[in-house]
Amino acid sequence: MNEAVKALDLDTVRAFVLIADLGSFTRAAEVMETSQAAISLKLKRLEDRLGCRLIERTPRHVRLSGEGNRFLPGARDLLMAHELALSGIGALPRRRLALGISDHVAGPELPQLLSRLNAYDPSLVIEVRIAASRLLMERFDHNEFDAVIIRRGEEQVDGKRLFAEQFCWFAAPSFQYRAGEPLKLATLAAPCGIRAVAIDTLEQANIPWTEAFVGGGVLALGAAVNAGLAVAALARRVAPAGAIDVGERFGLPPLPALDIVLLSRETDQRSREMLRVLAAAMKGLGE
Repeated sequence: MNEAVKALDLDTVRAFVLIADLGSFTRAAEVMETSQAAISLKLKRLEDRLGCRLIERTPRHVRLSGEGNRFLPGARDLLMAHELALSGIGALPRRRLALGISDHVAGPELPQLLSRLNAYDPSLVIEVRIAASRLLMERFDHNEFDAVIIRRGEEQVDGKRLFAEQFCWFAAPSFQYRAGEPLKLATLAAPCGIRAVAIDTLEQANIPWTEAFVGGGVLALGAAVNAGLAVAALARRVAPAGAIDVGERFGLPPLPALDIVLLSRETDQRSREMLRVLAAAMKGLGE
């Protein structure tokens, strides 16, 4: 890296940090509200300025080069110093983001998602609650959340569409079922929307069912599935390790793909930017 470099364009540094955090030029462009071509140009300007390649880009992956890994901590410090300068002398004020995530959306990537938010704004206090989409929507309407990530159900709520989540029938490999017998189901307690979708799908196909397990969360559903108790309607992302899609094997009707949406209350510029980071990171989960 060229040690003679002095001033850097903050926009190019911000673009680099977003590419590193989101692993995508497209998602970085969404956060900065510009085009992918513009993000590529910003990165090229920064690399030309530094005299080295920061990002290694292939058709399937975006990753940091050795120089990129070494530059990233300093790039974060530079952006934080800029925020400190804008806010005045002293530490940045602690801000809070109250975030609700649907049971059927919060998957194994949640730690990675929180890590990305924290890396982008270490001063942010993140408060996360996981619950049913309907409950989160009600609490959002009562101003209990700054943002919620939920499944779009019959209510057809407004919001930013992040991706479509495919649901399937999952069971343990040892689970046995014979056509004509009631299908043993593991579900979340009513009024879970996915429970309603699963039951409605079976009844429309004239497949008898019985509720064998009711869980208080998707983690509990996964435990019931892996224990061989029942079949559960789950998104592929949140299905427990070892479970298999038994829909075709048991002749079960296909489940729909359901939209995952973000609802938010945008306030100050920094909060709006953080919510764009959140949306971009969530979109990456659906790819």
